[in-house]
Parts: sequence; C-alpha cells; structure tokens
Amino acid sequence: MTPLRFIRYGLWGLIAVIAAAGAWAYWQGPLPSPRSATTLLDRDAIGGPFELTDENGRRLSSTSLAGKPYAIFFGFTHCPDVCPTTMMEMANVIQELGDAARDFRVFFVSVDPVRDTPELLRVYTDSFDPRIIGLTGSEAEIAAAAKAFRAVYMKVPTEGETYTMEHTAIVYLMNGEGRLAGTIAYGEAHDAALDKVKRLLAGG
Repeated sequence: MTPLRFIRYGLWGLIAVIAAAGAWAYWQGPLPSPRSATTLLDRDAIGGPFELTDENGRRLSSTSLAGKPYAIFFGFTHCPDVCPTTMMEMANVIQELGDAARDFRVFFVSVDPVRDTPELLRVYTDSFDPRIIGLTGSEAEIAAAAKAFRAVYMKVPTEGETYTMEHTAIVYLMNGEGRLAGTIAYGEAHDAALDKVKRLLAGG
C-alpha cells in the first residue's frame, strides 16, 4: 500500500467515526464499536419498512419484498472506490451462483438524490448486473431507509463547488422475513461473501 493510499484510508476511517458520532443522537441507537461488520450489528435492530423509487421510476415498498431474500447497500454513483468495488463483488457473487440467484436482488440505495436520478442509477447498476436495482427518493425517504438499517452518510465538500459522500460501506443481507441474516464488509474475501449469500438463499 502506498503512503498516499494509507493516509487516504486513515482519513476515511476518521470521517466515518465522526459521521457515526454525529448521527448517533439522530438515530438514537447504540454507537457501534470498531469491530468486524459481521459482529457489531444487532440483528433485531436492523431493517424496517421503507418506500423508495426504483431506477424505472416505480415505487417500491419493503412490504413487496416479503418472502424474498435480498441485499441492500447505501452508496452513490459518483463514489470513486467503495461503491463500484462493492457492486462488482456482488455482481460476481450472483453471476457465480447462476440459477440459484435468479430471483435474488441487490438494492443500491443512493444517498445522493440530487445527482443520482433514476435514469443515471439504471445505467450505473446495469453496468454491473441487471439484478442490481438502483433506488432513490426524497431526502426524507432516504434518511428513513438509512435509519432503519442503522446506515450513516454525510456530504463532504471537495475542491471547487463539488462534493463527495461518506457512507456506511456494508452490504446488508436480509432474509425473507425482513430480518438481518448477515453482512458483507467492504473488502471482504470473495469466498466468504459467496458463502454468506449461499446461506441466505438456502434460508440460513
């Protein structure tokens, strides 16, 4: 790892801690300790009803997902590293599973609704796999969905008049009952991620 990349990851970590601390009062949930993403989450506290707009402009309610295991991730299309890497990993997983993942969906919830229109989300997600579905909505709807999953995000100004978004880098694996079955952390080994999705689809 180059010194510059080491520093960059360090800054990301610091911003993530600040974001979590700042969001704690709003989310009114326990602040996670710096442990593995697969152990820091209270399964019964993750997930909940949400309603957003999919990449085709249709409304999608979490109630329509009853009985269907799925994965959900909060990110944005202008993300330089974490989001494309995570979506490529999920695409590789579902492609490797073949017919076993025919009805499995990965939902990519944009935390940047100003720039991420449904049309842009569709182009972005389809570049990985058609079973990855982009979701957006009003700022209030996105905040409510993120709150249900204990995901945090914040806008960070960059040079000029642009900005980036810092956000939770976890894929949440939800079973058919709408409960958390597991998580996939950013950078987790492919075999581990594949095994988790296999267990999810098998009802584990």
